[in-house]
Amino acid sequence: MAREELTRLTGSGNGECNQNDCPNVYRSANGSIIVQGGVSDAFQPPAGEGLVEIPESVLREAVRALGW
Repeated sequence: MAREELTRLTGSGNGECNQNDCPNVYRSANGSIIVQGGVSDAFQPPAGEGLVEIPESVLREAVRALGW
């Protein structure tokens, strides 16, 4: 799936980071949530999964964008 196929819920591309290189939350066409963030080594996830770390403010912005 290409980034262009996702709806970006957070980040305007302004401020301290560029358009595509900040922690962000996206929504796919089927309603799944895609999270972009720094790789975390908090624990070893199962095969095929990964851990990312994003600021709480990014999650709050995504919740507002979704109207939850």
